[in-house]
Amino acid sequence: MGKFLVSLFALASVLLTSCGGGGYKGYMTRSYSIRGVQYNPMSVEQALSYEETGIASWYDESSFFGFKRGNTSLGEKVGRFDVSGAHKTLPLPCRVRVTNLANGRTVKMRLNDRGPFIAGRIIDVTPRAARKLGFKEKGLTRVRVECLSVGDGKYERKRSRGIPFIPFL
Repeated sequence: MGKFLVSLFALASVLLTSCGGGGYKGYMTRSYSIRGVQYNPMSVEQALSYEETGIASWYDESSFFGFKRGNTSLGEKVGRFDVSGAHKTLPLPCRVRVTNLANGRTVKMRLNDRGPFIAGRIIDVTPRAARKLGFKEKGLTRVRVECLSVGDGKYERKRSRGIPFIPFL
């Protein structure tokens, strides 16, 4: 009977833990491995000056026509109607500006997931973000990604906007 209760408690704790989501405090910058490859996320300071040009793709974590939502690396729920994305090495969460270089469309989005884990791609976005950027039908496009801020709430750190204006007294 004791082993049964321990097993039941372990199963219940796993199920209840997977039901919770979001609420990540601070920044996710810890190293991780996927398919034998080690990834080392950049520091908050490095991220705040991050800009990169490369290939974007889109991914869909939801299933059953978008009614079942998937979980992100931060434990948040994400569905096909969300505008968010995934990056391998930026601290999570962060906000970025993604510009489709083929058509000039720009979208600001929150990154809350890890990926893409396909060589040559720098960012994955949700289907809605891909539609707003104008490349959902193509699947891939060349983009510029600029980090705007890292963290949420009291942990948020924004990108410096250059020389601050100081009025003469």
